Amino acid sequence: MPLGLHHSHFELFGLPVAFEIDLNHLDRAYRHLQAEVHPDRFASASDSDRRLSMQWATHANEAYQTLKKPLERAKYMLHLAGHDIQAETNTAMPADFLMEQMEWREAVVEARNGGDHHELEHLHNRLRGDINGRYVELGELLDDAGDFHGATDRVRRLMFLEKLLHEIDDALASLEE
Repeated sequence: MPLGLHHSHFELFGLPVAFEIDLNHLDRAYRHLQAEVHPDRFASASDSDRRLSMQWATHANEAYQTLKKPLERAKYMLHLAGHDIQAETNTAMPADFLMEQMEWREAVVEARNGGDHHELEHLHNRLRGDINGRYVELGELLDDAGDFHGATDRVRRLMFLEKLLHEIDDALASLEE
């Protein structure tokens, strides 16, 4: 089997601990690891080896899903650095950010209730652009500045924005039905 189950997700796939990673390398390393540890390869092995294979396959899947998604990757990096984002316990956000969220949500509700597919697509594209810019900023905080406190704040904001983006996508899907 590859590295121990206690190694970081980055080590597992031979990647540096960084927000900006080579996603093609991640995909190739994941496929290679899955080929090595897939439970089908251990069908005739001992119970112990089959269990270990299942643990490895599960660990590889979880690690891959974490590193593949920028928000999850940032959360994981903060965890590795000992910074808790306190997503469940710290809901305090700056008033201007919360006001912006209310305005976005009102626009989504209005467009959804009005059946305005075009406006929902416009909101989706605007928000996606904003989110992408925030990920660039987050990458700079994590990779260049090592500013984990600032990165924690950005991650918490991005959690709100990603949730809003999913709400817009759900509204679009409901209009297409």
